[in-house]
Amino acid sequence: MESKLYLVPTPIGNLEDITLRAIKVLKEVDLILAEDTRTSGKLLKHFEIGTQMQSHHMHNEHKMVARIVERIKGGDSIALISDAGTPAISDPGFLLSRACVENGIEIECLPGATAFVPALVNSGLPNDKFVFEGFLPVKKGRQTRLIFLAEEMRTMIFYESPHKLLKTLTHFSEYFGEDRPVSVSRELTKLYEETVRGTLGEVIAHFTKKDPRGEFVIVVGGKK
Repeated sequence: MESKLYLVPTPIGNLEDITLRAIKVLKEVDLILAEDTRTSGKLLKHFEIGTQMQSHHMHNEHKMVARIVERIKGGDSIALISDAGTPAISDPGFLLSRACVENGIEIECLPGATAFVPALVNSGLPNDKFVFEGFLPVKKGRQTRLIFLAEEMRTMIFYESPHKLLKTLTHFSEYFGEDRPVSVSRELTKLYEETVRGTLGEVIAHFTKKDPRGEFVIVVGGKK
């Protein structure tokens, strides 16, 4: 393998969604950087990938970046994966990619799974123009962001955890209006995949009756 950084998407649920090219790269690089080695270990074992693996997550990436850059400069080929989906999309990866660019190191990003794409496409909401917001601020800056997004005319995409879903949908209703169209997808590509569509008021009522489980992608229509 060439001495470079490979950004390798992994399945967001269904293991069959990994690409043949991703498997080949993960088998042939010198080192795999993984967000959680226990989670990624199951994936590597399933596809009989025996490459050395090392933790690279939000708590240690600042300290590791310089060391990884030096290893690639020294001739190593290194792949970065997250627990699920494409690295750097609401996951570690940006700091290392930026450092590689600054040091003239080649980066190769493989195409693959990203949760917000299927959620957007199957939402039934306009997808010619959209904004990806990821996770909203938990406390500081949340209200300011919601006030700003209330005027956004493009379709908006958010990630949310199950225990914060109703709180976030309620905030959307307060700032965007309960009649704003929304599509909420959970457990994408998995056995219990589900998408609930309607107004914010209707979807809030649904998840008030049905306990939210799994990881969620929320797609909200823009202001008319």
